[in-house]
Amino acid sequence: MARTLTHHPDIAVLLPCYNEAATIGAVVQGFRATLPDAAIHVYDNNSTDGTALQAMLAGAHVVRERRQGKGHVVRRMFADIEADIYIIADGDGTYAPRDAEELVRTLLTERADMVVGTRRGVHADAGRQGHALGNRLFNLLYRTIFGPDFTDIFSGYRAFSRRFVKSFPAVSGGFEIETEMSVHASRLKLPVSELELDYGRRPEGSHSKLSTFRDGGKILWMFAMLMKETRPFAFFSAISAAFMLTSLGFMTPVLAEYFDTGLVSRMPTWVLSMALMMISFMLFTAGVILDSVARARAEQLRIHYMSLETPSAAKTPLADAKPASRERPGKADAA
Repeated sequence: MARTLTHHPDIAVLLPCYNEAATIGAVVQGFRATLPDAAIHVYDNNSTDGTALQAMLAGAHVVRERRQGKGHVVRRMFADIEADIYIIADGDGTYAPRDAEELVRTLLTERADMVVGTRRGVHADAGRQGHALGNRLFNLLYRTIFGPDFTDIFSGYRAFSRRFVKSFPAVSGGFEIETEMSVHASRLKLPVSELELDYGRRPEGSHSKLSTFRDGGKILWMFAMLMKETRPFAFFSAISAAFMLTSLGFMTPVLAEYFDTGLVSRMPTWVLSMALMMISFMLFTAGVILDSVARARAEQLRIHYMSLETPSAAKTPLADAKPASRERPGKADAA
């Protein structure tokens, strides 16, 4: 039966955490003060420092996710939790809970499916120069491959509609989950928005879990896999072009000798060049075929997305970003 939304949407705040005992209590309290009627969910990813206890004492609903990695946590959250609007943030205190109100307001007024809180000053406070440089390079690479929809694909502070959450496949396992979210929105051409927000510093005793080279490599691999899945023609054409250029490089001196003398003295080189050329043609053909498959998959995802309801500007209050509590129709009877 179709889900009917009343005047005020249900809001869920999602906080994936790993060893954030020093900050999670204040973060939960901040969201409770900003969105007093929102349900706050903390998913503890095998913390060893009492994160779950601190979150529970602050009033959050706490669940443990045993698979290590932010992507696994987000996938579990999106599958478990039912709401009309979802807000996801980190538990390290670098994102201000007070900004959640503006994220919700922007999501509703612009009728978007995702609002990304871009990080003001992230390059000056990325922890290490490697992180800052990686942010710049990966954002540039994203805009080159997938389009100019986003300027900060690694922001962990976002608001989503139910349509987005329940149509998002979430196959990533780690910090590359934000990249996958952005590609999903670009792939289905969903309405998105960006909101520039302050990016805070970690307090004393809180440490970043990012590894510049390990996580950077995972993100680069995810770029390649997402390009293969969403833009197979461009992906396989690029590889095909590389094989063709290599083939031509081996082939040119052999042809020059043949046209000059009428002989082919370097037969193995000629055979290798022809084999590389055939591989190039096969890769190009695979790209053409898989491009049609990718388009069909995108159409199916879009149809599923369209079958889901989401709060609209006509059904939700825009003047007051703090939603009042309410119950779903029939909720008491269902209980």
